[in-house]
Amino acid sequence: MRKIAKAAVLMFAVGAFTTIGAAGASAAQTADTRGCPSGAVCVYPQDAGWNNDRPELVLYTYGAHNLTNMVGQHYVFNNQTGGATARTCTGYNGTGCEGFLSPNSYIDKNMTPINSIVLVRP
Repeated sequence: MRKIAKAAVLMFAVGAFTTIGAAGASAAQTADTRGCPSGAVCVYPQDAGWNNDRPELVLYTYGAHNLTNMVGQHYVFNNQTGGATARTCTGYNGTGCEGFLSPNSYIDKNMTPINSIVLVRP
């Protein structure tokens, strides 16, 4: 009888940990949108739309990020938090910048003239 009770307690504990693990994984997945981690700006491959939620480039830090070999149409998605915006710029080091990309929004952008992306603090 004791073995049955111990087995039941063990099964309950394993089931509880499995449930907690599954809930934690679900919560972590909701922080990502279109494969772009929360707090990041993501660029998806040329002419690939959302590319099955696999970005080509993920940017996390504020400031200018210079680009190389990025031409043609790309989705640029701002998944930053706290009201942070992003800008695409025709020059390196964040010069010649265009309008702001609001949080939780994207553009289908011709990146041929774009040489940098700036992540802007709120």
